[in-house]
Amino acid sequence: MAPRDKRHQEARAVSLRHEGEQAAASLPALLAEAERIAATVAQGVHGRRRSGVGETFWQYRHHRPEDGRAAIDWRQSARSDQLFVRQNEWEAANTVWLWRDGTPSMQFNSAPREHPSKLDRASVCQIALAALLTQGGERVSVLGESAISRTGALGLERVSRRLALGPGEHASVEAPEISRFGRIVLASDFLDPPETWAARLSRFAAIEAQGVLLRIVDPAEEDFPYSGRTRFEHPGSHDSLLFGRAEEARSTYRERWAKHNDTLTNLARQYGWTMVTHRTDRTATSAVLALYRALAKDV
Repeated sequence: MAPRDKRHQEARAVSLRHEGEQAAASLPALLAEAERIAATVAQGVHGRRRSGVGETFWQYRHHRPEDGRAAIDWRQSARSDQLFVRQNEWEAANTVWLWRDGTPSMQFNSAPREHPSKLDRASVCQIALAALLTQGGERVSVLGESAISRTGALGLERVSRRLALGPGEHASVEAPEISRFGRIVLASDFLDPPETWAARLSRFAAIEAQGVLLRIVDPAEEDFPYSGRTRFEHPGSHDSLLFGRAEEARSTYRERWAKHNDTLTNLARQYGWTMVTHRTDRTATSAVLALYRALAKDV
């Protein structure tokens, strides 16, 4: 290896280590906040019941081709001209897949001294939800970053690190590798075109997976408080847009924002998902409670 190439690799390694140390520095604070939120929410909710492997009868449902012949309850099926499967109460652990968007737009924070970035708030909400789920005996995994589902204190620690420090690449939701009928929670600002998210949700629908969209919004994105000469920069690129009088664009912007929100809400409903919208200037507790309850609707 040439000396120049070796020096370049060493410099890159130092730079990456420095970036990693900076990112990890915020981890204890994020975990502490998530644990506090989880403890608060846990006081107001009860354990969840869901069909799965267990001894207690839950319900009958219609037989599906993928169930196979062995799953048929012949006694119940003999009472009608349809085939039924007996479902038992959910006692065995089941996996909930979590994902936090890590794209540049999630770094936006219009008031750093007043509220967190969208990225940090999304991480905190997902970690708190993971804590609640593991406390209930369920297993959690980070979509695209670990195929192994985990539970317990050690599992929560590993999942939390991935949620706080992981890349959160969109490839994870564009080619999901999860089991059929999975449950997913996606945290993002969902600023990509609705058509893009429609394609992603359709892939989940193909494996009959459902879940919750946690939409993280910075208050300035919704309120558009800008006035006067203002330059807006596109996150992750050098593109920018300069307004001489930004207040003149406020009405049009808010109309487009509301339309985008309505489109996302309808899209989620179309695929059987729930959308939870959360502003970073509000407490994360309400968002985590909404997420937990939305998953509970699936019982």
